[in-house]
Amino acid sequence: KGNGMIGNIYSMGLALQALEATRKFYAPRKWDCAQAFSVVSAHDYQQPMAISQVLPALVGRSYLDVAGLDCAATKGMSPSQQLPLSPVLGTHGVPRAHIEVHYSITNMLQGKHFHYSTSVTVPSGSTLLQVMEVAAEENPQTFSFQTEQTSWGTYVTSIHGLAASTDDRTYWQFLSAGDALQEGVGIYKPHDGEHIQAVFSTY
Repeated sequence: KGNGMIGNIYSMGLALQALEATRKFYAPRKWDCAQAFSVVSAHDYQQPMAISQVLPALVGRSYLDVAGLDCAATKGMSPSQQLPLSPVLGTHGVPRAHIEVHYSITNMLQGKHFHYSTSVTVPSGSTLLQVMEVAAEENPQTFSFQTEQTSWGTYVTSIHGLAASTDDRTYWQFLSAGDALQEGVGIYKPHDGEHIQAVFSTY
């Protein structure tokens, strides 16, 4: 794409690794990676799987280099541990400000069509998943949902009793201002007044 994106933000890691590892085979022109790397550098990756794919490219390596790594050099090292922030309290224990998020679910694709909207109040910095949980607590008849954990984070499998299906090629797509979210529900943090749409879609 013109802005340096290759697929989407989550496919960038493997794409950059592949292009860097095979750059000498490109002819008659060289691959200009600066724009693609600027896209990656500007994104706040939080999912372990996405980080594990983009980090090698950022340090000028690819998964092909794994066989030649000297693991003995890192023996005894362990990652630093950080306490998670409270969803209600900020970094200094001060109550966080609240925001209002507008949330709607829509199915115009299968079975009985429906469209429901609500507004929920959550602490600033809450994820979309937390917004959905509040909506489901306030109105479980309408906004109940189900998820499953994947290596890419939380995946929404069903909303309002309508489940996604690989056989039917259907899924729940999340949008803001008509654009698909680039982050999953467990990572994306809506801003005050934002309207998030969950639309039952096909691919």
